[in-house]
Amino acid sequence: MKLNKKILSVTLAFIMLLSTSLTAFAESDSKSFLALGADLTESEKATVLDLLGVDQNDLSNYDVVTISNEDEKNYLSDYMSESVIGGRSLSSVLIEKQDSGHGIYVTTHNITYCTTGMYRNALITAGITDADVTVAGPFDISGTAALVGALKAYEVMTGETVSEESIDAAVNELVTTGSIADTLGDSEKVEQLMALAKQYVVEGNLDSQEDIMNAIDKAAEELDITLTDSQRSQISTLMEKISTLDIDKEALKAQAKELYNSLKDMGIDLDDAGVRAKLKDIFVSFIELLKSFF
Repeated sequence: MKLNKKILSVTLAFIMLLSTSLTAFAESDSKSFLALGADLTESEKATVLDLLGVDQNDLSNYDVVTISNEDEKNYLSDYMSESVIGGRSLSSVLIEKQDSGHGIYVTTHNITYCTTGMYRNALITAGITDADVTVAGPFDISGTAALVGALKAYEVMTGETVSEESIDAAVNELVTTGSIADTLGDSEKVEQLMALAKQYVVEGNLDSQEDIMNAIDKAAEELDITLTDSQRSQISTLMEKISTLDIDKEALKAQAKELYNSLKDMGIDLDDAGVRAKLKDIFVSFIELLKSFF
């Protein structure tokens, strides 16, 4: 149980940090951003910088912020207890702004729970675009320092934050994906489920609980995933939040192009016309299914 709580803290901290920091980069032409955990020893710092591909002699080429454990607690205490947050800030993140249309690419080193696809999906929900993100720790650790570091740097540099609604939805998505993936034992397939359901909801401008649930059921059917009622409810709650966000439809597809390509390989076409057709199929087939029960 303690391990699961620690894992949850990793996911919450990761999305909070990267969602805010990447938005800052999307809106500026600043240097690449580097956040370093304040509790790294010199040896651990050297290890982390090496994993991030950063030469210590070139740090002047980066906007660098050092994050303390107290910073973590200030930002994360609303989401988790101090015992779960932990007592040291060790992990670090490098964020490199890219050209429009590039998408989000995440690489991790010594971050052991969330997959890069889970991170990418959630960051898209937060409205993040076009950046390469690398997260590293000196050994297998949670990664909270790096996440909170980018959040703090974003606020200091711009005085702005990603909306609370966007952060909440992104955190919700990451945690829900991880929870269901643990049960089903297939992270990639659950990532695909979230991406497809989200595409249906955003593209179709769905906002009613019934329509959203229908879209989830259709996405699960497409991917041959059997969901429990509890899991369907979890995803529905998430998608209802996502339906209220201003997520650009084209950006959604562009940012998740790698994931969507795998869906297309499975015969699921995500172009505008295809999505609209599939949405129509969702509701027609669902109505027919309901009729069969009466």
